[in-house]
Amino acid sequence: MSKNNLSATFDIKQILLVVGLINLIDYANAQPLQVRVDRWLAVSKFSGSVMYSNSRTSQPIKLGDRLGAVGDNIQTNSNASATLTVDTGIGYINVAPNTKVAVQKLQVLNNGGHVTYLQVSKGQVRLKVRKFTNPASSLKIISPAGISSVRGTEFVVRVHPSGKNTLATLKGSVISSAQQKSVAVNAGWQNFTIPGKPPSNPEPIRNDTSLQSQIKKMLDGDLRKVSLSGRVDRANQVTVNNIEQVIDRSGRFNTILLPAENYGKIEVIVTTPLGKQQVYQLQVP
Repeated sequence: MSKNNLSATFDIKQILLVVGLINLIDYANAQPLQVRVDRWLAVSKFSGSVMYSNSRTSQPIKLGDRLGAVGDNIQTNSNASATLTVDTGIGYINVAPNTKVAVQKLQVLNNGGHVTYLQVSKGQVRLKVRKFTNPASSLKIISPAGISSVRGTEFVVRVHPSGKNTLATLKGSVISSAQQKSVAVNAGWQNFTIPGKPPSNPEPIRNDTSLQSQIKKMLDGDLRKVSLSGRVDRANQVTVNNIEQVIDRSGRFNTILLPAENYGKIEVIVTTPLGKQQVYQLQVP
């Protein structure tokens, strides 16, 4: 190989090396790197039976317990509640009865942004979060149906037995996302998301506990049954004799109770996302 060819080969290699280094530096600068800083959510209040679990143990919670690693979670029973305080002091999360909350991501980015992702697999949480000062900071509530993203607001997310989640925004604005679609749910509005579907369009919060119901007795062979069908605001929660019901897109639900002889009355409790509740004692004919 001639000296000219050899020199040209080295020049090409040097150029490729420089281009590669430049691309690597550009990529590194574009990525929000994670800084190794401890992050956590602390249990600042609780009542009733609440369990704390991580990769090593499961035990009743104590004041001051911290959720600081992916998978750390708390779970409340039917008569329990808890409050989690975010380490940065940006706000807190009220955890309702029959709710499970787990850490999915807690990070500090190299630009000072704080990333907080929490997974709610069932139940209800209510968040009050001040506005973030760093545009790279984010807080998200992840449910089986979609994601609620916030930068400073007060809102409620409920995850129903079917996986559907309802979102009600009291202050500020929350972005509801699923299936590559996002909608802004502003203060005074609510929406819902069904697994595998995009989020619904926002609608005004009605906070309405009205119930339309119909009860029928049926005979299935020798077995007598009671059929209860009803309709409520589709954002509401409904329990029938302490069992939470699946509510469809129009707010309808249906359940079968048996044997019929066990039921003189049926207790139906309707609860709005804002916590307003009404108890109905329905007479079986």
